[in-house]
Amino acid sequence: MEVNMNISIIKLRWAAMALAFFLMTPCLGAGKGKKAKVATFTIQADQPRQTILHFGASDAWSMQTLGLWEENVQRQVADWLFSTENDENGQPLGIGLSLWRFNLGAGSAEQRDSSHINRNTRTECFLKADKTYDWTKQAGQRRFLQLAKERGVPHFLAFLNSPPVYFTKNGLATNTGRDGTLNLREECYDDFAQFMAMAMKGLEEHEGIRFDYICPVNEPDGHWNWQGPKQEGSPATNREIARLAKVASETFRNQDVSTQILVNESSDLRCLLGIYKTSWERGNTISTFFSPDSTITYLGGTYGVPKVILGHSYWTNTPIPYMRRVREKLRDTLARYGVKFWQSEICIMQNDEEIGGGGGYDFTMKTALYVARVIHHDLKFADAESWSWWRACGGDYKDGLLRMYQREHRVRDSRLLWALGNYSRFVRPGAVRYELLGEEDPYGLMATAYRNTDGQWVVVVINYGNQPRPFILNTSDGKKCKWSAYRTSDVDGECLKPVGVVQGKTMLPPRSITTFTYL
Repeated sequence: MEVNMNISIIKLRWAAMALAFFLMTPCLGAGKGKKAKVATFTIQADQPRQTILHFGASDAWSMQTLGLWEENVQRQVADWLFSTENDENGQPLGIGLSLWRFNLGAGSAEQRDSSHINRNTRTECFLKADKTYDWTKQAGQRRFLQLAKERGVPHFLAFLNSPPVYFTKNGLATNTGRDGTLNLREECYDDFAQFMAMAMKGLEEHEGIRFDYICPVNEPDGHWNWQGPKQEGSPATNREIARLAKVASETFRNQDVSTQILVNESSDLRCLLGIYKTSWERGNTISTFFSPDSTITYLGGTYGVPKVILGHSYWTNTPIPYMRRVREKLRDTLARYGVKFWQSEICIMQNDEEIGGGGGYDFTMKTALYVARVIHHDLKFADAESWSWWRACGGDYKDGLLRMYQREHRVRDSRLLWALGNYSRFVRPGAVRYELLGEEDPYGLMATAYRNTDGQWVVVVINYGNQPRPFILNTSDGKKCKWSAYRTSDVDGECLKPVGVVQGKTMLPPRSITTFTYL
């Protein structure tokens, strides 16, 4: 009896183990021999969201060097960044950026080693110590203004990290030795405004380029203090920013400068919403500038100052659920005050741990997908009207769309460049984003839909997952459409590669971004 019971117990144990193995097997072989669920997305053509104005990047630090290199290198870089042309196979030559951010220099380069700024991040200034202007300065950057213009870039933005050194309190373009206020002498607000007006008029006269926008301050809030040696920069209080915007507004009006004055390039989205790692003087930016109750700092109705707030998406991209929540809160706050949002700068930082932080350049889809997910969240959940990457070209750090090799005068493209191109090349200025009904999974499928001014529909789909997914794209009227598809992935040659025309169900490869278009 005891022997029989032991045998029965052994049989039961084996049966339990077999059942456990059977139940585990589908998980162990996920994606193999098991049909993945078909993802269906439907454009809601009666539910428009925001108008998309532009996608951009900046010339900061790199183009002052690259713009003096060999002509063939310059033109290849310009094609990658700005071209909207295709090759003989229909593959885009570039990502068609529609906004070019020009770093209007403060004069740290002329100060050389006494500038307290690293050599590679110093900038020249058009203004000279004797108060005359030298329009031959910033030659490399001006060269890329021309290359952008030649390729049809429609919008230009000038931004300053510091007032000219001739106007600053410490005589430097960095905040070294100072507090958290604007590094601008009390008597020089008018001088600074005059410099900006002259720069806008001078660049239009000498380069034939009218700047749509200018940003007088950059990352004035949050936990930054811009102590050198590093780069140009200055903190500022909201009252100082509002005062500067109003002085610039009056100067621009008097001198018939049509360039719009933007505020305030916040270093962190949380600075727009409240007080984050700072004091009350530099927080709650949206309400401070655009609530009529903020009588001293209110900018609504100020000549040349649109109801637009600029912020940077650094530091708010992890954890993933928080990335969405903070953007939804931003969207709702903006709507309360009738203000539009532009995401004007981002690169990879050390807290972006999912892809190993910012150190070391990455040419693969690892960084490209991570950034595409940020673009998706900024556009879908924050209703961003404009989206810009930080630097067009960079070194061995995840801050450039392109990787520069200074000693060799060589530049290499990356999947990050082409990932942004899935948006910038096809979603053109004036396009409207529409609601898209379907799956939303930050580790799986994410998609957004747009309609260009010529009526063309564009849908960008990210497959963040490691498995292929069957996919169907519908319109709300049930019309059967043939979609042209362009894909970016780690597969050789898939850099906005045209991959055919699809109708009905198609397959989205793993770790890929696909743009679908039809007219």
